[in-house]
Amino acid sequence: MPTAAYAQYGEDRTPDRGGRILTTTLLPARRKTDTEVSSRKSLLSDYRMVLLDVGLVLIALLDAWLRMRWVKADPVGLPEVPFHSEWLSWISAIVLIGRRRFPFLIALLTIPGFFTGFAQLAAMIALYTVARRYLTSWQTKVAGVLFWLSYFMAWPPSEFIERPPYGHFASAIGGFIIAGLPIAVALLAHARQELSNRIVELAESRERERVLHAHAIRADERAKLAREMHDVVSHQVSLIAMQAGALRMALANAEHKQVAGTIRTLSTRTLDELRQLVSVLRTTEDSQPGVEELSELAADAGFEVSMQVKGAVEDLAAPVSGAVYRTVQEALTNIRKHAAGSSATVLIDADEDDVLVEVRNTASGTSSSLPSGGHGLVGLRERAALLGGEFSAGPTEEGGFLVSASFPKQRIVAD
Repeated sequence: MPTAAYAQYGEDRTPDRGGRILTTTLLPARRKTDTEVSSRKSLLSDYRMVLLDVGLVLIALLDAWLRMRWVKADPVGLPEVPFHSEWLSWISAIVLIGRRRFPFLIALLTIPGFFTGFAQLAAMIALYTVARRYLTSWQTKVAGVLFWLSYFMAWPPSEFIERPPYGHFASAIGGFIIAGLPIAVALLAHARQELSNRIVELAESRERERVLHAHAIRADERAKLAREMHDVVSHQVSLIAMQAGALRMALANAEHKQVAGTIRTLSTRTLDELRQLVSVLRTTEDSQPGVEELSELAADAGFEVSMQVKGAVEDLAAPVSGAVYRTVQEALTNIRKHAAGSSATVLIDADEDDVLVEVRNTASGTSSSLPSGGHGLVGLRERAALLGGEFSAGPTEEGGFLVSASFPKQRIVAD
């Protein structure tokens, strides 16, 4: 049977094995390293985009240079390359470095180099960027039409006029292919990105549904267990306490009356612990008691308890606040059971990173005959370990007992 700590905080187990799932969404802060990891990933992504842009500029420059070399190397039947065509081609390739920030402007700047020069690849890259950013908006349509006109028309104008009709037809078809290819690739990339985002959202939605379903199963199991304990165990223990009380009143032998009184005391203590356990089982994660209820807990302890709270405890994570409450509750219960007549001092000290809990009681003048299974302190130690904290308990030099636990204010989930 899982301990009280595991029943409250759970493990990474599936519902059919009896575990309880605790998600990090219950905590107000994630791991401290998440921000650093996200920052490093963002920086690495920036570096990759810069390298990609530089690489595209170099490829566009190489494309323009190879086209010009081909024309210059075989001048037969080809016109001489004008000076302005070369420079417009170089400019069209270089301005691609700013395509992410000003996609439409960069596309317009590449049109002259494509129309009069050799910057076809640079213009295609710029057109892709516009379509990727604006999809089917007017910017994409304007850039596509200008790109098609730059391919369909010819420079100088005399060449366009002398072109035969079938040449115009071939140029029109080629323009549609050359202009449509970057737009089609951009729309395909956008559709792929949208599909990927939908898949991620679907996976997250299914994970949330799985966690909620697991929580519902846990709540049903806990409620059923609480009902069984209340209806069966509590009823039987109540009968034992009543019969022991009646037997004590009927007996005349002092030794027998003491035995009956011990049985009644054990029964009433067991009933109190059962009520506390049933209360824990019936509470949900959102309604677990925390440090705010410690004053009420101290007032109902049945003996003198002094409470001292240092630092800000309002911003504690819900599991940490619940662990502080359960530590104090278990310590006060043990004092009432095993150190009757003593007083207790509770210290809650919260700094920037951790919260310290100390429950110290004075020496007791009487010894208690109530037995103990020792599971309470084991549960506290397990609870502290689950939250990444520390726990210790032992006698003091003055003859009392000290229970000490420390927890990180925000639970850190290990990898």
